[in-house]
Amino acid sequence: MIAAPMAGSLLADAGADVVKVEHPKRGDDLRSWPPFKNGLSLWFKATNRNKRLITLDLSSRRGQQIVLQIVERFDVLIENFRPGTMERWGLSYEALSHVNPRLVMLRISGYGQSGPYGKRPGYATIAEAMSGIPSFTGFPDRPPTFSAFPLGDSVAGVLGAGAVMMAIYERDSGSGRGQVVDVSLFESLFRLVDAQVIGYDQAGVVKQRNGNRMDEDSPRNAYATSDGRYVAISAGSQRVFERLANAMGQPELNTDPRFCSTKARIDNAAELDEIVANWFRGQTLIEAMAQLEGADAIAGPLYDIRDIVKDPHYLAREDIVEVTDDDLGTVRMHGVIPKFSRTPGAIRRSGGDRGNDNNSFFGDLGMDSSELQALRREGVI
Repeated sequence: MIAAPMAGSLLADAGADVVKVEHPKRGDDLRSWPPFKNGLSLWFKATNRNKRLITLDLSSRRGQQIVLQIVERFDVLIENFRPGTMERWGLSYEALSHVNPRLVMLRISGYGQSGPYGKRPGYATIAEAMSGIPSFTGFPDRPPTFSAFPLGDSVAGVLGAGAVMMAIYERDSGSGRGQVVDVSLFESLFRLVDAQVIGYDQAGVVKQRNGNRMDEDSPRNAYATSDGRYVAISAGSQRVFERLANAMGQPELNTDPRFCSTKARIDNAAELDEIVANWFRGQTLIEAMAQLEGADAIAGPLYDIRDIVKDPHYLAREDIVEVTDDDLGTVRMHGVIPKFSRTPGAIRRSGGDRGNDNNSFFGDLGMDSSELQALRREGVI
């Protein structure tokens, strides 16, 4: 629902011709996820923007024949099924690459295409648990904390899109051959935590839950202001901390032996955290940010979506854009990220109806209206 569509969305934003395939009857399960307006999933519209939408029953023999017919026209095939599903349908990479040896096949699954867990069903929450990240996320007196959205899916999609382009670059740089890119949800998250394996291997470190603090720097927290807002602070070096102390009007902290080095600040994190928290309690958000910015301290307000959609920096960078939608008129959604200087990409359309592009897509394959009608009657499209 999210991982493979995210990969396709990133490529489509940059200008790729991306065709999304849905089941003729069930459609994509993301269509049933909130938030809704007029019975339509807004999440689906954002994740599946810029794509041509077709329907095709891959479990039918005729549907499989059509896949083999069209795959030679494409550089990339992205699939997000449990390992073995494509093979069961006769659509293994071997079969597909026989038709198109240049094909790159991105395979996203919970646990990867190999290993003892490979055939297990996988969801982002389970992958996040297995990655180890929740074991050190949250407060020590509470259960481990998951992200409040399918983080594993989104990260796997971003990683998959980049990996596809690596494979295409390798192909076009000389080999002329495609290959399989095997992306798993749990490994995508596991790759984010660089220090965990080597820290445990060499120093026996098992990172623990420590709230918003980190064992690697101090202070690091979200601090409440007098008007009920929060400001995020992370002092990852002594120079950064000195700017914070100056902004707070407490330059004496810079020479305090408890706080005069990164190690000292970490060793005395609780005391330092309370000092910083006390300062923020006496400031409104606007007052605190004015003093922090004046001292070139690294800090930022904690936003929710109401803040984001009106923030001048978000707007100046076109991170929120208006898109014409066939069902809802004009909608706002996130813009193209990252930014390219020469080929900036664009949001050309939002996600539409199931099979919206069936006639034009299959028509380009040479199928006339009578053949399309027959395929619809048979439930193939």
